[in-house]
Amino acid sequence: MATAYQDNVPSELQPTQDTAAGPVIRSIGLSDLRQALRAGWEDFKAVPSHAVILCVIYPILGLVLARAVFGYAVVPLLFPLAAGFALLGPFAALGLYELSSRRERGEEPSAWNALDVLRSPSFGAMLGLGTLLFALFVTWVATAQAIYIAVFGYQGPASASDFVQRVFTTSQGWWLIVVGCGIGFLFALVALCISVVSFPMMLDRHASAGEAMVTSLRVVAKNPVTIAAWGLIVAALLVVGSLPFFLGLAVVIPLLGHATWHLYRKVIAIDPNARPIPPRPPHQRKPAADFPANLFPWRRRDES
Repeated sequence: MATAYQDNVPSELQPTQDTAAGPVIRSIGLSDLRQALRAGWEDFKAVPSHAVILCVIYPILGLVLARAVFGYAVVPLLFPLAAGFALLGPFAALGLYELSSRRERGEEPSAWNALDVLRSPSFGAMLGLGTLLFALFVTWVATAQAIYIAVFGYQGPASASDFVQRVFTTSQGWWLIVVGCGIGFLFALVALCISVVSFPMMLDRHASAGEAMVTSLRVVAKNPVTIAAWGLIVAALLVVGSLPFFLGLAVVIPLLGHATWHLYRKVIAIDPNARPIPPRPPHQRKPAADFPANLFPWRRRDES
């Protein structure tokens, strides 16, 4: 049964037009992060959204890893690929924002309602920002590979144990760790700053990608310590979820996705001039018997 969230305002209210200054941004603290994570956990338990993640994320991950195996040694890139979830996570969680929004309105969503985000008027803007994050991810993986080649050359490790020995028992390996983590931090920082609330805002307010990114930057500027803590929480949970062969991501990604929606609700004030928007019309399924008539409309004219 859907539950009400304290300090959250239902999202039936849609602003007709953002003010020139943009939405009002609240100051939040660490307690708000805990509340967002708690509300995200409640959403995760109520909606089996992990099934969607298992059906979508894992095949994509398998394709990426397969391409890596055929193209180059995969072992040195396992950590960069796992870390890349921090870059792609905000886009991958689109459907989860929709589920949290429905529960917030008192509805009883199913996991398949996550696909309703495809019908959102702002889906094109979401896709554009998602493409930007994917380009950032590809650049990060290429950079990580270039750093490894600069340190150890083109010859890949003979085995996983050989790779571990290279990285943790040699000076070149420690240099690789320091430089790689430093550059990876910069990539993650860019992704966090432009997307911390961007996708929930585009779904909720139908904002453009540019407006959403500017708002995210304003959120970071007003709450630098809290957003930095949020970034560390996201990174830590993704590492924990990635360790057992990425299986933990089936829990971590839905949790973070739902929690991000509630974080957005806490940091972005509702527009007082908003007006109710009508619910999305249900998808109409036509009977299979109508298929020939729909495919050949002239037959209906002949029959009449």
